[in-house]
Amino acid sequence: MTTLVVLAFAVPLTLLMRNAALDDSLEKARVRIQGIAYYVGDKKNTTEDIEAYIEGVAGDGPGRIAVRLADGTTLGDAPPGGVTAPKVDPSSYGDGDGDDSKGPPKTSAVSFRSVDGGKATEVDVGTPDGPASVCLFLTNDELYDGLASRLAILIAGSLLVLLLSILGAELVSRRLARPLEETAGTAERLARGDLDARAPTTGPAEVAKVGAALNGLADRIDEVIAVEREAVADLSHRLRTPLTALRLQVEALPDRERAEELNTQVTTLERTLTAIIKAARRPQREGRVPHCDAVEVVRQRAAFWEPLFEDQGRELTLDLPTPPAEVRASAEDLAAALDALVENVVAHTPDGTPARIALTREQIGTTTGVRITVADEGPGIPLGAGERGRSDRGSTGLGLDIARRATEAAGGRMTIHPNRPTGALINLTFAAP
Repeated sequence: MTTLVVLAFAVPLTLLMRNAALDDSLEKARVRIQGIAYYVGDKKNTTEDIEAYIEGVAGDGPGRIAVRLADGTTLGDAPPGGVTAPKVDPSSYGDGDGDDSKGPPKTSAVSFRSVDGGKATEVDVGTPDGPASVCLFLTNDELYDGLASRLAILIAGSLLVLLLSILGAELVSRRLARPLEETAGTAERLARGDLDARAPTTGPAEVAKVGAALNGLADRIDEVIAVEREAVADLSHRLRTPLTALRLQVEALPDRERAEELNTQVTTLERTLTAIIKAARRPQREGRVPHCDAVEVVRQRAAFWEPLFEDQGRELTLDLPTPPAEVRASAEDLAAALDALVENVVAHTPDGTPARIALTREQIGTTTGVRITVADEGPGIPLGAGERGRSDRGSTGLGLDIARRATEAAGGRMTIHPNRPTGALINLTFAAP
């Protein structure tokens, strides 16, 4: 916009300065040629005097001076095309009696004509021998002498205005952009699960309004999550009463062996319910950007499942690195995903089928993440498995879906490799904190 304003101002001003320079040069030429014409028309001056005078005044100013006498003789430096013959009737010049008391010689109006490379200024003057013509030729450079310096000042001023406008626009845009960039950064942090992030409410009113709205949304998300967690915890807690009643009925069974077996299942269910309540009511801020040592969690879950694997004649192989491998996931979410996958191995492979859990580091975008692989040598996973409610072996089909949801809740990704000839292979990928 400033460029358009400068152009709208500079272009007409350039044309005006050009015309002014031309008018100034022509005015000076008119005054100068009239002074020469008065000398030429003076009756006391001879041809030799006029020629000497022209040579003397030629260096007093720009241009080439030439005089065409009444007999056609041309004195001085004629312009291209020569000096035009007088166009005025000789009778209009003086009375020819030689009396100098009647004032200066009569001259015609000054005229200008364009010639190749410049402009000629001409005037006719009466002399004792008849009308003569005086010409002053100025080249284009002489006509516009001094214009370049004026244009340089104009260009410098225009560039200065543009520079000031750029600096001003940069300051204004930074004042607008900085709060917007911070607000965008806050939105990205919220998307990553950091609900402690808050946008600035400074800067222009419109930008501050956006930041305040985003902060209000973050507060509302906090409230919704708190309400949802409490609701899950309350519902899970209500299940304790029928679970306790079920335990009492199991203990009253006459078949002690059967009662002991059922009591074990009830205990497992109770532990699971307790874990759900604990996960629902864990500190909210801990769940925003959680992290844990994946190596330690894998070891703990392997130790949990080891007795069952021994009872079924299975071999569980761990391939874990020695140093800790921090991932951006809570220990509860990672454990839930691993439990679902290991339980899937137990439920859908024959006794004695070996399994393996491996942990490796890999590059995820610009950061280093962790990949956890759960594999077995069973019949493999059919196409479509992993979708909620789908299974080909009579189960509910929730195991893989639970693992997927637990992984995605922690910001990770679960990849299933179905129908492998050597068994099932599932990868859990988590980013580093």
